[in-house]
Amino acid sequence: MKRVLVVGHRGMLGSALMELLGAADSGAELHGADLPEIDITDPRSLTRVLDECQPKLVINCAAFTRVDDAETHVDEAMRVNGEGAGNVASAAAAHGARVVHVSTDFVFDGRKEDPYVESDTPRPLSVYGSSKLEGERRVAAVSEEHLIVRTSWLYGPGGRNFVTTILELAGKQDELRVVDDQHGCPTYTRDLARAIWALCQAEARDIVHAAGRGSCSWYEFACEIVRLSAFDAEVRPVTSDEFKRPAERPANSVLDTSRLRELTGFRFPHWTESLADYWDALSLSGRGSG
Repeated sequence: MKRVLVVGHRGMLGSALMELLGAADSGAELHGADLPEIDITDPRSLTRVLDECQPKLVINCAAFTRVDDAETHVDEAMRVNGEGAGNVASAAAAHGARVVHVSTDFVFDGRKEDPYVESDTPRPLSVYGSSKLEGERRVAAVSEEHLIVRTSWLYGPGGRNFVTTILELAGKQDELRVVDDQHGCPTYTRDLARAIWALCQAEARDIVHAAGRGSCSWYEFACEIVRLSAFDAEVRPVTSDEFKRPAERPANSVLDTSRLRELTGFRFPHWTESLADYWDALSLSGRGSG
C-alpha cells in the first residue's frame, strides 16, 4: 500500500483527492495536511509533517489561486506558488518521495490557435501565471522524480468556483454579462483527481496536461450552468475589453490531453457531462436552484 500525503487537502482539488484515495480499494494509505498545520512557505513545517507520515508520494494542491488579487499581492503569490512549490518538492526529495505538482493553463499567453501541448513554450500574461510557472521551474529543478499536472477552469465541491458564482448571480440578477472571447476546458475536480491518480499509478514524469474534454468560452459555460438551473436570468456575451479585470487572461488556454491518454488510457468525460454530474451533487445538497 502506497503512503500518500495530499498537501492542501481542504481545497477543491485536495478534498476530491481525499475522497477518491480514502476509498478502501484505492491502494493508498492516505494523509492530508493544510493550514495551519502545514505552511508550504515554511520548510520547517513541511519537514515536520513529512517526518511524521513518511510518505512515498506527495501531491501538492496548495496554491495562491486568486488570479486578480495576485496583481496587487505579487510577493505573496510568488512566495506561495513559486517558492512554496519548490519547498514541497525539496521536502519530498529529502524523504525519498515522488512529488506531484498541480499547475495551470494560465502559464500560456493564449495566442496559439490550436490546443496547447506540454512542449509549447509558456508565456504567462499575469502575475498568477508567472508565479505558477516559477513553481513549475523550481519543482523540475529539484529532482527528475516529479510530475507537473497542468489543468484549467476547475470547479467542484469544497470551494467557491465559476459555477457557484454564476448560480449566485443568476439568483439575484435578470441579466448576466460573461466574456465570450476566452476559451478553455472546464474541469471537474473529481475527474481531475482520477486522472492524477492514474498518472501516479503509471509513474508518469515531467509535464502532463489534464483537463475536461471539449472546450467552450466562459459565456458558453455560463449558458449551460443557467440552463441546468431553475433561474430565468439571461446570459449576454461581452468581450474582454468590455469586462476589464485586473489580470489579463489568455484568449485560448485549451489543453491537449493526448499525453495523458497515451500514458494512462484515462479519458475525461465531456465537460457538459461532468457539469451535469456536479449539478446532481449541488441539487442533492440544496444549492442547485433558487
